[in-house]
Amino acid sequence: MTDNNKPLGDSKAIVTNQPGIHEKLAEIVQKHLTHPSKKPFQAHTLEAFELANSRVLAHQGEVILDSCCGVGQSTRLLAKQNPQALVIGVDKSAHRIERNDEELTATTNTHGIDNFMLVRADLNDFYRLVKQAKWPVSQHYILYPNPWPKAKHIQRRWHGSAVFPEIIAIGKEIVLRSNWRLYLEEFQFSAEISGRSGIISQVKDNQPLTPFEAKYQLSGQVCWQLTIK
Repeated sequence: MTDNNKPLGDSKAIVTNQPGIHEKLAEIVQKHLTHPSKKPFQAHTLEAFELANSRVLAHQGEVILDSCCGVGQSTRLLAKQNPQALVIGVDKSAHRIERNDEELTATTNTHGIDNFMLVRADLNDFYRLVKQAKWPVSQHYILYPNPWPKAKHIQRRWHGSAVFPEIIAIGKEIVLRSNWRLYLEEFQFSAEISGRSGIISQVKDNQPLTPFEAKYQLSGQVCWQLTIK
């Protein structure tokens, strides 16, 4: 991933030792689909989920989940674009979640937008809680997750993780973006094993959804989107 202290347009392309889709990915996905995670929930994520769940219950309508939301730029933009929905952004970093709100609001031109919520939580737990609660998620965004490009780190990628069965079950539509096309090809492959299909296309938005997207585009890198219906 890029360093937040680097200037815009200075993002390096991802380098991997994989020639294609990981050779053990199908085996890994099948194992996780057959044996769901039973890891105990962390207390801070349980507390965060209860707060978010109370907001969801009060909203009684469409929910958009913005996973790995970072500083929340994408959460704000999605809330602006979908005024009828409640957009919930989740990130594990308190530092990113608590970044200057006024600066981001000005950057995204989202003054007066309040149909969103930012939550600090571990998504490995949060995903399982969302599935259990049967949130009415219409769209599930995973924007520029850490690629973990070394082959030995395959199970650190979302599609190789123990929580993948919950991830793929959340949202009528799943939207995943990355500047590493192989990540999307692997996720697409894993989704097909679980019974869902999707298409990969090039991102051509005029306004980048995240700071990373802006940096990659300014660096001349192609950003890709996988859309799973």
